[in-house]
Amino acid sequence: MTQLCHSCKWLSTLMAAIMITASVSAQAAVKAAVRDVFEVEGVVVDVTAETASKAREQALADGQTRAFRTLLERLTLKIEHKGLPDLPPEEVAALVSDFSVADEKTSAVRYLARLTFRFKHDNIRKLLNDFGFSFAETVSKPVLVLPVFQDAGALILWDDPNPWHDAWAGRPKSQGLVPTQLPLGDLKDIATIGAEQAMDGDLQRLAAIANRYGATDTLVVFGVMRLDAAKAKRVLEVYFTRFGSQHREQTEIINFIQNDNETVSGLLSRAALELTAIVEDNWKRDNILQFSRSGTISAVIPIAKLKDWLDIRARLANVAVVRRTEMVLLSQGEVRINVHYIGETEQLALALEQADLKLTNEGGIWLLAPVDAPTGDQTPDKPGAKDRKKS
Repeated sequence: MTQLCHSCKWLSTLMAAIMITASVSAQAAVKAAVRDVFEVEGVVVDVTAETASKAREQALADGQTRAFRTLLERLTLKIEHKGLPDLPPEEVAALVSDFSVADEKTSAVRYLARLTFRFKHDNIRKLLNDFGFSFAETVSKPVLVLPVFQDAGALILWDDPNPWHDAWAGRPKSQGLVPTQLPLGDLKDIATIGAEQAMDGDLQRLAAIANRYGATDTLVVFGVMRLDAAKAKRVLEVYFTRFGSQHREQTEIINFIQNDNETVSGLLSRAALELTAIVEDNWKRDNILQFSRSGTISAVIPIAKLKDWLDIRARLANVAVVRRTEMVLLSQGEVRINVHYIGETEQLALALEQADLKLTNEGGIWLLAPVDAPTGDQTPDKPGAKDRKKS
Protein backbone atom coordinates (compact mmCIF):
# COMPACT_ATOMS: atom_id res chain seq x y z
CA MET A 1 0.00 0.00 0.00
CA THR A 2 2.87 2.34 0.85
CA GLN A 3 4.46 1.65 -2.54
CA LEU A 4 1.19 2.37 -4.33
CA CYS A 5 0.75 5.71 -2.54
CA HIS A 6 4.33 6.61 -3.33
CA SER A 7 3.63 5.93 -7.03
CA CYS A 8 0.45 8.03 -6.93
CA LYS A 9 2.30 10.86 -5.25
CA TRP A 10 5.00 10.71 -7.95
CA LEU A 11 2.40 10.83 -10.71
CA SER A 12 0.60 13.76 -9.10
CA THR A 13 3.83 15.67 -8.82
CA LEU A 14 4.75 14.83 -12.41
CA MET A 15 1.39 15.96 -13.81
CA ALA A 16 1.50 19.21 -11.86
CA ALA A 17 5.00 19.94 -13.04
CA ILE A 18 4.07 19.23 -16.65
CA MET A 19 1.12 21.63 -16.51
CA ILE A 20 3.23 24.40 -14.97
CA THR A 21 6.61 24.14 -16.64
CA ALA A 22 6.26 22.32 -19.97
CA SER A 23 5.56 25.37 -22.09
CA VAL A 24 8.14 27.51 -20.28
CA SER A 25 11.43 25.91 -19.37
CA ALA A 26 11.90 22.86 -21.59
CA GLN A 27 10.40 24.23 -24.76
CA ALA A 28 12.19 27.54 -24.37
CA ALA A 29 15.51 25.78 -23.93
CA VAL A 30 15.04 23.51 -26.91
CA LYS A 31 13.71 26.23 -29.20
CA ALA A 32 16.72 28.35 -28.34
CA ALA A 33 18.96 25.57 -29.64
CA VAL A 34 16.83 24.69 -32.69
CA ARG A 35 17.29 26.75 -35.81
CA ASP A 36 14.11 28.36 -37.10
CA VAL A 37 13.97 27.43 -40.78
CA PHE A 38 11.64 30.40 -41.39
CA GLU A 39 14.24 32.89 -40.15
CA VAL A 40 16.52 34.63 -42.66
CA GLU A 41 19.49 36.44 -41.15
CA GLY A 42 22.35 38.55 -42.38
CA VAL A 43 20.39 40.63 -44.91
CA VAL A 44 22.68 43.60 -45.54
CA VAL A 45 21.02 46.84 -46.67
CA ASP A 46 22.57 50.12 -47.77
CA VAL A 47 20.09 52.68 -49.11
CA THR A 48 20.37 56.39 -49.84
CA ALA A 49 17.23 58.53 -50.14
CA GLU A 50 16.00 62.08 -49.58
CA THR A 51 15.93 61.59 -45.82
CA ALA A 52 17.19 59.02 -43.32
CA SER A 53 13.63 57.90 -42.53
CA LYS A 54 12.84 57.32 -46.20
CA ALA A 55 16.12 55.46 -46.62
CA ARG A 56 15.24 53.23 -43.67
CA GLU A 57 11.74 52.58 -45.00
CA GLN A 58 13.11 51.61 -48.41
CA ALA A 59 15.85 49.47 -46.85
CA LEU A 60 13.35 47.48 -44.80
CA ALA A 61 11.13 46.94 -47.84
CA ASP A 62 14.06 45.83 -49.99
CA GLY A 63 15.46 43.66 -47.21
CA GLN A 64 12.25 41.78 -46.52
CA THR A 65 11.74 41.14 -50.25
CA ARG A 66 15.24 39.65 -50.54
CA ALA A 67 14.73 37.64 -47.35
CA PHE A 68 11.41 36.33 -48.69
CA ARG A 69 13.13 35.15 -51.87
CA THR A 70 15.92 33.53 -49.86
CA LEU A 71 13.39 31.66 -47.73
CA LEU A 72 11.42 30.32 -50.70
CA GLU A 73 14.62 29.15 -52.41
CA ARG A 74 15.72 27.48 -49.17
CA LEU A 75 12.55 25.40 -48.97
CA THR A 76 12.06 24.47 -52.64
CA LEU A 77 13.98 22.56 -55.30
CA LYS A 78 16.37 24.53 -57.49
CA ILE A 79 14.51 23.58 -60.66
CA GLU A 80 11.47 25.50 -59.35
CA HIS A 81 13.28 28.68 -58.34
CA LYS A 82 12.59 30.50 -61.61
CA GLY A 83 8.85 30.07 -61.08
CA LEU A 84 8.71 31.29 -57.49
CA PRO A 85 6.19 34.09 -56.92
CA ASP A 86 7.28 37.73 -56.85
CA LEU A 87 4.93 39.44 -54.43
CA PRO A 88 4.53 43.19 -53.98
CA PRO A 89 6.16 44.64 -50.83
CA GLU A 90 2.88 45.00 -48.94
CA GLU A 91 2.06 41.29 -49.42
CA VAL A 92 5.55 40.26 -48.33
CA ALA A 93 5.19 42.47 -45.24
CA ALA A 94 2.02 40.59 -44.29
CA LEU A 95 4.04 37.36 -44.22
CA VAL A 96 6.67 38.75 -41.83
CA SER A 97 6.24 37.83 -38.19
CA ASP A 98 8.93 40.19 -36.89
CA PHE A 99 12.43 41.41 -37.63
CA SER A 100 15.55 42.56 -35.81
CA VAL A 101 18.29 45.04 -36.67
CA ALA A 102 22.05 44.91 -36.08
CA ASP A 103 25.00 47.10 -37.06
CA GLU A 104 22.67 50.00 -37.78
CA LYS A 105 24.21 53.21 -39.12
CA THR A 106 22.48 56.33 -40.38
CA SER A 107 23.28 59.72 -41.83
CA ALA A 108 21.08 62.52 -43.10
CA VAL A 109 20.25 60.60 -46.28
CA ARG A 110 21.66 57.10 -45.83
CA TYR A 111 20.70 53.94 -43.91
CA LEU A 112 22.89 50.86 -43.40
CA ALA A 113 22.09 47.77 -41.33
CA ARG A 114 22.15 43.99 -41.11
CA LEU A 115 18.62 42.63 -40.81
CA THR A 116 17.04 39.38 -39.67
CA PHE A 117 13.49 38.53 -40.73
CA ARG A 118 11.24 35.86 -39.23
CA PHE A 119 8.31 34.76 -41.36
CA LYS A 120 4.93 33.31 -40.37
CA HIS A 121 5.21 29.54 -40.70
CA ASP A 122 1.64 28.67 -41.60
CA ASN A 123 1.29 31.58 -44.03
CA ILE A 124 4.42 30.57 -45.96
CA ARG A 125 3.26 26.95 -46.09
CA LYS A 126 -0.15 28.02 -47.39
CA LEU A 127 1.45 30.27 -50.00
CA LEU A 128 3.64 27.47 -51.36
CA ASN A 129 0.76 25.00 -51.34
CA ASP A 130 -1.53 27.46 -53.10
CA PHE A 131 1.07 27.98 -55.84
CA GLY A 132 1.59 24.22 -56.15
CA PHE A 133 5.20 24.04 -54.96
CA SER A 134 6.64 21.02 -53.18
CA PHE A 135 8.84 22.01 -50.27
CA ALA A 136 10.84 20.71 -47.31
CA GLU A 137 11.46 22.17 -43.86
CA THR A 138 13.65 19.63 -42.09
CA VAL A 139 17.16 20.96 -41.46
CA SER A 140 19.91 18.36 -41.76
CA LYS A 141 22.50 17.92 -39.09
CA PRO A 142 25.89 19.36 -40.12
CA VAL A 143 27.70 17.57 -42.95
CA LEU A 144 31.50 17.47 -43.03
CA VAL A 145 32.98 17.89 -46.53
CA LEU A 146 36.21 16.11 -47.47
CA PRO A 147 37.49 17.46 -50.82
CA VAL A 148 39.92 14.96 -52.36
CA PHE A 149 41.77 16.15 -55.48
CA GLN A 150 43.85 14.13 -57.93
CA ASP A 151 46.92 15.97 -59.14
CA ALA A 152 49.55 14.28 -61.30
CA GLY A 153 48.22 10.89 -60.24
CA ALA A 154 48.46 11.63 -56.50
CA LEU A 155 45.46 11.95 -54.19
CA ILE A 156 45.44 15.15 -52.13
CA LEU A 157 43.30 15.79 -49.07
CA TRP A 158 45.42 17.58 -46.48
CA ASP A 159 48.43 18.67 -48.53
CA ASP A 160 48.92 22.20 -49.81
CA PRO A 161 48.10 23.29 -52.38
CA ASN A 162 44.69 21.71 -52.77
CA PRO A 163 42.73 23.99 -55.13
CA TRP A 164 39.65 21.81 -54.76
CA HIS A 165 39.64 22.43 -51.01
CA ASP A 166 40.13 26.15 -51.64
CA ALA A 167 37.08 26.18 -53.91
CA TRP A 168 34.90 24.68 -51.18
CA ALA A 169 36.34 27.02 -48.56
CA GLY A 170 35.57 30.02 -50.77
CA ARG A 171 31.84 29.40 -51.03
CA PRO A 172 29.61 32.15 -49.62
CA LYS A 173 27.92 31.31 -46.34
CA SER A 174 24.83 29.23 -47.01
CA GLN A 175 21.51 29.38 -45.17
CA GLY A 176 20.14 26.23 -46.76
CA LEU A 177 18.72 23.09 -45.19
CA VAL A 178 22.08 21.27 -45.24
CA PRO A 179 24.78 23.08 -43.23
CA THR A 180 28.25 22.05 -44.40
CA GLN A 181 31.71 22.65 -43.01
CA LEU A 182 35.31 21.80 -43.79
CA PRO A 183 37.80 20.23 -41.38
CA LEU A 184 40.75 22.32 -40.23
CA GLY A 185 43.35 19.87 -41.48
CA ASP A 186 45.31 19.80 -38.22
CA LEU A 187 47.45 16.92 -37.03
CA LYS A 188 44.51 15.13 -35.44
CA ASP A 189 42.57 15.26 -38.72
CA ILE A 190 45.57 13.94 -40.65
CA ALA A 191 45.93 11.05 -38.20
CA THR A 192 42.20 10.27 -38.31
CA ILE A 193 41.77 9.79 -42.06
CA GLY A 194 43.78 10.02 -45.25
CA ALA A 195 42.81 10.61 -48.86
CA GLU A 196 42.84 6.90 -49.75
CA GLN A 197 40.75 5.98 -46.71
CA ALA A 198 38.20 8.66 -47.57
CA MET A 199 38.05 7.39 -51.15
CA ASP A 200 37.62 3.81 -49.94
CA GLY A 201 34.69 4.83 -47.73
CA ASP A 202 36.28 3.74 -44.45
CA LEU A 203 33.14 4.11 -42.34
CA GLN A 204 34.92 3.97 -38.99
CA ARG A 205 37.35 6.74 -39.88
CA LEU A 206 34.68 8.80 -41.63
CA ALA A 207 32.49 8.59 -38.53
CA ALA A 208 35.43 9.51 -36.31
CA ILE A 209 36.27 12.71 -38.15
CA ALA A 210 32.58 13.63 -38.49
CA ASN A 211 32.12 13.15 -34.76
CA ARG A 212 35.09 15.40 -34.08
CA TYR A 213 33.30 18.29 -35.76
CA GLY A 214 29.84 17.60 -34.37
CA ALA A 215 28.59 16.22 -37.69
CA THR A 216 26.79 12.95 -38.37
CA ASP A 217 27.44 12.67 -42.11
CA THR A 218 30.47 13.14 -44.31
CA LEU A 219 30.50 14.16 -47.96
CA VAL A 220 33.51 12.86 -49.87
CA VAL A 221 33.93 14.89 -53.07
CA PHE A 222 36.64 13.50 -55.33
CA GLY A 223 37.69 15.80 -58.17
CA VAL A 224 39.80 14.84 -61.18
CA MET A 225 40.89 17.50 -63.68
CA ARG A 226 41.48 16.34 -67.24
CA LEU A 227 41.86 17.97 -70.64
CA ASP A 228 39.35 17.54 -73.44
CA ALA A 229 41.77 17.76 -76.36
CA ALA A 230 39.02 17.96 -78.97
CA LYS A 231 37.50 21.05 -77.37
CA ALA A 232 40.74 22.39 -75.89
CA LYS A 233 38.98 22.77 -72.55
CA ARG A 234 39.47 21.38 -69.10
CA VAL A 235 36.89 19.05 -67.62
CA LEU A 236 36.42 18.51 -63.89
CA GLU A 237 35.08 15.03 -63.18
CA VAL A 238 33.57 14.77 -59.71
CA TYR A 239 32.58 11.67 -57.77
CA PHE A 240 30.68 12.51 -54.60
CA THR A 241 29.23 10.28 -51.90
CA ARG A 242 27.40 11.17 -48.70
CA PHE A 243 28.08 8.76 -45.85
CA GLY A 244 25.81 8.62 -42.81
CA SER A 245 23.47 6.54 -40.73
CA GLN A 246 20.37 7.35 -42.80
CA HIS A 247 22.03 7.30 -46.21
CA ARG A 248 23.02 4.45 -48.44
CA GLU A 249 26.48 4.98 -49.86
CA GLN A 250 25.60 5.87 -53.43
CA THR A 251 28.15 7.67 -55.58
CA GLU A 252 27.06 10.27 -58.12
CA ILE A 253 29.29 11.38 -60.99
CA ILE A 254 29.10 14.81 -62.62
CA ASN A 255 31.32 16.45 -65.24
CA PHE A 256 31.90 20.20 -65.27
CA ILE A 257 33.19 21.59 -68.57
CA GLN A 258 35.26 24.75 -68.52
CA ASN A 259 33.44 27.77 -69.96
CA ASP A 260 35.03 30.16 -72.40
CA ASN A 261 37.48 32.49 -70.63
CA GLU A 262 36.90 30.65 -67.34
CA THR A 263 39.96 30.09 -65.17
CA VAL A 264 40.70 26.77 -63.48
CA SER A 265 39.92 28.28 -60.08
CA GLY A 266 36.67 29.63 -61.51
CA LEU A 267 35.75 26.17 -62.78
CA LEU A 268 36.46 24.62 -59.39
CA SER A 269 34.47 27.30 -57.56
CA ARG A 270 31.50 26.89 -59.88
CA ALA A 271 31.56 23.13 -59.38
CA ALA A 272 31.64 23.50 -55.59
CA LEU A 273 28.60 25.80 -55.68
CA GLU A 274 26.64 23.54 -58.02
CA LEU A 275 27.45 20.45 -55.96
CA THR A 276 26.29 22.24 -52.82
CA ALA A 277 22.97 22.90 -54.57
CA ILE A 278 22.74 19.24 -55.61
CA VAL A 279 23.33 18.08 -52.03
CA GLU A 280 20.59 20.49 -50.92
CA ASP A 281 18.17 19.17 -53.55
CA ASN A 282 18.91 15.54 -52.67
CA TRP A 283 18.08 16.29 -49.05
CA LYS A 284 14.91 18.18 -49.96
CA ARG A 285 13.65 15.31 -52.13
CA ASP A 286 14.04 12.94 -49.18
CA ASN A 287 12.15 15.36 -46.92
CA ILE A 288 9.44 16.87 -49.13
CA LEU A 289 6.35 17.42 -47.01
CA GLN A 290 3.73 15.01 -48.37
CA PHE A 291 0.48 16.58 -47.20
CA SER A 292 -1.54 14.02 -49.17
CA ARG A 293 -0.14 11.19 -47.04
CA SER A 294 -0.41 10.87 -43.30
CA GLY A 295 -0.11 8.29 -40.58
CA THR A 296 -0.18 7.68 -36.85
CA ILE A 297 2.09 5.53 -34.75
CA SER A 298 1.92 4.63 -31.08
CA ALA A 299 5.32 5.04 -29.48
CA VAL A 300 6.80 4.16 -26.11
CA ILE A 301 9.22 6.68 -24.57
CA PRO A 302 11.36 5.35 -21.71
CA ILE A 303 11.99 8.06 -19.10
CA ALA A 304 13.91 8.26 -15.84
CA LYS A 305 12.82 11.73 -14.74
CA LEU A 306 10.42 14.51 -15.62
CA LYS A 307 12.97 16.42 -17.69
CA ASP A 308 13.36 13.45 -20.07
CA TRP A 309 9.75 13.70 -21.20
CA LEU A 310 9.69 17.51 -21.29
CA ASP A 311 12.81 17.61 -23.48
CA ILE A 312 11.44 15.01 -25.91
CA ARG A 313 8.06 16.73 -26.15
CA ALA A 314 9.73 20.05 -26.89
CA ARG A 315 11.87 18.44 -29.59
CA LEU A 316 8.83 16.81 -31.19
CA ALA A 317 7.22 20.25 -31.43
CA ASN A 318 10.04 21.33 -33.75
CA VAL A 319 9.85 18.38 -36.18
CA ALA A 320 8.23 19.58 -39.40
CA VAL A 321 6.51 16.31 -40.36
CA VAL A 322 4.94 15.85 -36.91
CA ARG A 323 1.49 17.43 -36.94
CA ARG A 324 0.57 16.71 -33.32
CA THR A 325 1.13 14.28 -30.46
CA GLU A 326 -1.23 12.84 -27.86
CA MET A 327 -0.27 11.38 -24.50
CA VAL A 328 -1.95 8.01 -23.99
CA LEU A 329 -0.28 6.71 -20.84
CA LEU A 330 1.99 8.18 -18.19
CA SER A 331 3.87 6.03 -15.70
CA GLN A 332 6.99 6.34 -13.62
CA GLY A 333 9.19 4.59 -16.19
CA GLU A 334 7.66 5.46 -19.54
CA VAL A 335 5.34 7.65 -21.55
CA ARG A 336 3.15 6.35 -24.36
CA ILE A 337 2.08 8.73 -27.08
CA ASN A 338 0.38 8.79 -30.45
CA VAL A 339 2.39 10.63 -33.10
CA HIS A 340 0.40 12.02 -36.03
CA TYR A 341 2.65 12.78 -38.98
CA ILE A 342 2.63 13.45 -42.72
CA GLY A 343 4.59 11.45 -45.28
CA GLU A 344 6.13 8.02 -44.83
CA THR A 345 7.44 6.40 -41.65
CA GLU A 346 10.99 6.45 -43.04
CA GLN A 347 10.70 10.20 -43.58
CA LEU A 348 9.46 10.60 -40.01
CA ALA A 349 12.45 8.65 -38.67
CA LEU A 350 14.88 10.78 -40.69
CA ALA A 351 13.29 14.01 -39.49
CA LEU A 352 13.34 12.81 -35.88
CA GLU A 353 17.02 11.97 -36.14
CA GLN A 354 17.78 15.60 -37.01
CA ALA A 355 16.16 16.51 -33.68
CA ASP A 356 18.37 13.96 -31.87
CA LEU A 357 15.52 11.48 -31.50
CA LYS A 358 15.71 7.85 -32.61
CA LEU A 359 12.64 5.91 -33.71
CA THR A 360 13.01 2.12 -33.78
CA ASN A 361 10.63 -0.80 -34.11
CA GLU A 362 11.32 -3.68 -31.75
CA GLY A 363 8.98 -6.62 -32.01
CA GLY A 364 6.19 -4.51 -33.42
CA ILE A 365 6.55 -1.82 -30.76
CA TRP A 366 7.78 1.64 -31.72
CA LEU A 367 10.35 3.05 -29.31
CA LEU A 368 11.22 6.74 -29.27
CA ALA A 369 14.31 7.82 -27.37
CA PRO A 370 16.95 10.55 -27.48
CA VAL A 371 20.26 9.91 -29.15
CA ASP A 372 23.48 11.59 -28.14
CA ALA A 373 24.38 14.14 -30.80
CA PRO A 374 28.11 13.82 -31.67
CA THR A 375 29.99 16.60 -29.96
CA GLY A 376 33.55 15.38 -30.38
CA ASP A 377 35.94 14.96 -27.48
CA GLN A 378 36.82 17.67 -24.98
CA THR A 379 40.55 16.99 -25.02
CA PRO A 380 43.32 19.07 -26.59
CA ASP A 381 42.68 17.02 -29.74
CA LYS A 382 39.55 19.07 -30.36
CA PRO A 383 39.74 21.10 -33.59
CA GLY A 384 41.68 24.27 -33.01
CA ALA A 385 44.23 22.72 -30.69
CA LYS A 386 47.88 23.71 -30.82
CA ASP A 387 48.74 21.11 -33.43
CA ARG A 388 46.81 22.91 -36.18
CA LYS A 389 48.33 22.38 -39.57
CA LYS A 390 50.20 25.35 -40.97
CA SER A 391 49.35 26.50 -44.47
